[in-house]
Amino acid sequence: MITQDQVQSLTGATAYDRDGDKLGKVGAVYYDDQTNEPTWLTVNTGLFGLNESFVPVQGADFSGDRVTLAYDKATIKDAPNVSEDGHLSPQEEENLYRHYGVNYGTDTGTGYATGTADTGRHGLVDQDRDRNRDGVYDDVEGRTVGHDTSGPTTDQAMTRSEEQLRVGTETREAGRARLRKHVVTEQQQVTVPVTHEEVTLEREAITDANRGDAYDGPAISEEEHEVVLHAERPVVDTEAVAVERVRLGKETVTEHENVRGEVRKEEIELDKGDVTGRGVRSDRDRDGDGVPDSVDRHDNRGVGEKVKDAVTPDRTDRR
Repeated sequence: MITQDQVQSLTGATAYDRDGDKLGKVGAVYYDDQTNEPTWLTVNTGLFGLNESFVPVQGADFSGDRVTLAYDKATIKDAPNVSEDGHLSPQEEENLYRHYGVNYGTDTGTGYATGTADTGRHGLVDQDRDRNRDGVYDDVEGRTVGHDTSGPTTDQAMTRSEEQLRVGTETREAGRARLRKHVVTEQQQVTVPVTHEEVTLEREAITDANRGDAYDGPAISEEEHEVVLHAERPVVDTEAVAVERVRLGKETVTEHENVRGEVRKEEIELDKGDVTGRGVRSDRDRDGDGVPDSVDRHDNRGVGEKVKDAVTPDRTDRR
């Protein structure tokens, strides 16, 4: 059995027939205009759920998001076609009752809602229903102070909303780095010590020790003597030597950036208008003591009287 508390959750639930075969989604619920009881619901049937079939709520069971109806799949699919205009006409009601075997116009004793011969009285359920058209929805009737002048009264309070910045981060490619090596030629200067031979002329006097060598040969003659001189010169050569290894790495550095954006917010203010008659302003100070009447405990005496009472003890208290 479906209770009043479950009616608002019926729309969108999945409907099954009494044998457990899936039918489709519940599209809408129709109330009896006189008893305000849920009487009919529509189920999306046919190919791609394009058809709407009316099924009695009586005998149905609702659990979770599953609605089990009291009729088989064939009976529901063969129900008379009724246009969904928000209300059932008397003829449409009679056809539906006859199809499902419910006596139209009399109480069947099973709890099914019965129709009347004059008017169709089953309307589409709407959570924002205002049957007496007073501008206050039925579900908040009698529970609100005043009424909404900008539209139907849906609640006794006004909701203030505001936008808030949602700041986050995303990772994106900022650039690429590569290691590349190339050959550079540069000049180097190194000081290298080198040696060379130079000719020196040595003279020695004739002594008994060298006299024999001195007189060896013609007395007067021309003669030439040659000496080979040697010298060192720098020799330049190169060789490749490994000096270091270089690899590419990366590290995460955290820094702070300021971001700015525009947000909207609602502000609620009290428009008191012209207060006349018995209307009392919340900031009114009738006794002129600087204390608003709303927090003054309704003491309407003047300032002089209050000061006098404050500095003069009560005779009654001294007894």
